[in-house]
Amino acid sequence: MKSSIAIGADHAGFAYKQELVAYLEKEGYQVRDFGTYTEESTDYPDFAHPVATAVESGQFDQGILVCGSGNGVAITANKHQGIRAALCWLPELAALARQHNNANVLCLPERFVSPEVALECVKVFLATEFEGGRHQRRVGKMSC
Repeated sequence: MKSSIAIGADHAGFAYKQELVAYLEKEGYQVRDFGTYTEESTDYPDFAHPVATAVESGQFDQGILVCGSGNGVAITANKHQGIRAALCWLPELAALARQHNNANVLCLPERFVSPEVALECVKVFLATEFEGGRHQRRVGKMSC
């Protein structure tokens, strides 16, 4: 069964979010779009917090956030105790975020990656499993 995905973006990530929602739904993922729903200027925490809360609560398996640099949504999401949000701009980073850090939220920088690279990061992130082992010990030390 495909995992459930919470997704959100500010105005600078709106275009990619729309493309990613369409792809995920076509692939059979359960998707909830937490906004934004236009390209009108917005504040990224208004979308990062609900996505992080949905993943942290277990309502959704994983999250995807998009903003201009990816930094704002990553910093915001990582304020949540149960979130491990990773800013990725290459598929290899998305794989390592899952394998080594058990990341549960993928953050993408729309202004710095092509739509094709963003989609490949999503595909790799969703297809990659956490390796556990020595990485589990490290992940266990992340929370304050």
